[in-house]
Amino acid sequence: MEAGNYEDIRDGVRALCADFPDEYFRKVDQARAYPEEFVDALTKAGWMAALIPQEYGGSGLGIAEASVIMEQINRCGGNSGACHGQMYNMGTLLHNGSDEQKKTYLPGIASGKLRIQSMGVTEPTTGTDTTQLKTTAVRKGDRYVVNGQKVWISRVQHSDLMILLARTTPLAQVARKSEGMSVFIVDLHQAIGNGLTVRPILNMVNHETNELFIDNLEIPVENLIGEEGRGFKYILDGLNAERVLIAAECIGDGYWFIDRAAKYARQRIVFDRPIGRNQGVQFPIAEAHIEVEAANLMRWKACRLYDAHQPCGAEANMAKYLAAKASWEAANSCLQTHGGFGFACEYDIERKFRETRLYQVAPISTNLILSYVAEHVLGLPRSF
Repeated sequence: MEAGNYEDIRDGVRALCADFPDEYFRKVDQARAYPEEFVDALTKAGWMAALIPQEYGGSGLGIAEASVIMEQINRCGGNSGACHGQMYNMGTLLHNGSDEQKKTYLPGIASGKLRIQSMGVTEPTTGTDTTQLKTTAVRKGDRYVVNGQKVWISRVQHSDLMILLARTTPLAQVARKSEGMSVFIVDLHQAIGNGLTVRPILNMVNHETNELFIDNLEIPVENLIGEEGRGFKYILDGLNAERVLIAAECIGDGYWFIDRAAKYARQRIVFDRPIGRNQGVQFPIAEAHIEVEAANLMRWKACRLYDAHQPCGAEANMAKYLAAKASWEAANSCLQTHGGFGFACEYDIERKFRETRLYQVAPISTNLILSYVAEHVLGLPRSF
């Protein structure tokens, strides 16, 4: 499986992105705004429905094709972080929802009538230790009453639906700590102001993310996805897809940085010669290219396994680790190549520099990936 097999997808996304040049994303970033027009264009063109089966109005494509879409957006200078949730958040519903739920929501998600860009999992006091989450959902008749708090929940203000994880059985009453949590579909238009309060978090990246305060939020019983108490497993099922897609975005970033650095190094004249003639300038760019190419190979391996419905947890984690690391090194190389001009907003490097730095922290930090590989691949004792 190679990148060259998807030129039709690359050409299509590239053509759409041509209508949204660097200036567009620069202005959005400076205004701390949301790229509404860009996301609408992607959705109307069908790119956001790549993973939704054709019977629900989607394209029925695999994670490989979806990863090419995300990669190409970033490779063209955009930021998939504004919309990637729409690509993978619906997986929890698709793989674990009832036929009725899928018929109710998936056609609207595929057409763009509904956005499901948010997933409410992380909490202020638990972070990555999801099994210790404090948000509770108590059934009362035909409703669940939810109370708790979430943090770093992205795109809430540009979404219609949210996937919410809450504990339905107290931790002390379950045999395993991963049991007793359930997943719900939340209608954000009904919830906000009626038990759900959203507080934006200003951050280093123009990435719309929020803190959520949940106070007696009522969710209809029919909005429970799958079986009560099995929500943690449902959430985990979607994480491999998320990590593969994030890896592809980082690879897109990496190639963007390398292209910009190499072009500038060829053109910039200092001491009567292009700076790219100097090995001190050449070598970091070449090294970054090698690292991105290597990460890309692991990305394709993870895609191949995922689309074949084979275990791919290790490969998805390693692809995300390698790609995030490679894109960050490419970002450093590009900024260094440009010198002072790299800090100028008009070159877009500082914007992309900030954006790609996120992916060593989230989703899933580098250290957690190393812990996963140590335990599940190398057989080392569990560290936490």
